[in-house]
Amino acid sequence: MAVVYIGLGSNLADPRAQVEQGIGELAALDGARLLACSALYASAPVGPSGQPDYVNAVVALESRRSPADLLAALQGIERRHGRRRDGARWGPRTLDLDILLYGRLETVVPGLVLPHPQIRHRAFVLVPLADIAPLDLPVPGQGVLGELLRACPMQGVARLADAPATLGVRPASPLSCC
Repeated sequence: MAVVYIGLGSNLADPRAQVEQGIGELAALDGARLLACSALYASAPVGPSGQPDYVNAVVALESRRSPADLLAALQGIERRHGRRRDGARWGPRTLDLDILLYGRLETVVPGLVLPHPQIRHRAFVLVPLADIAPLDLPVPGQGVLGELLRACPMQGVARLADAPATLGVRPASPLSCC
């Protein structure tokens, strides 16, 4: 079993609902158990201008799935939410699910780099990750979470005013963490 941190983001088709539903689907994955969920955050888009703002969150799962199998499951969830992978980078999307950390694994395989190669530059990932992970969490090859968070510009990341604080470990129901 590995503890896996997954970033969620959406800026289309009711982004908050997309993220909340995505969390529910992650909680229901076979071979995985939801451990914790961050609060929801708003963030400015990275990439092409003129996009709506994003809603972001991070969840922690305990998983028996291999990284490749987990990635395939995440991409299936994205497709069910209308995500189209058309080659455009950083464009608007209904649901984006990224494996940020898979235990302490460092790997590069087709379609997957662990830990996520941009984690250290993305406040919209680091801030919600810090909601549910210790600041001394190692990010293999990049440092520890607290140091990465202090070094990263906040990029307009803001906790949604009506989003409850993280509930931490073992939420009572799939969406109780949001």
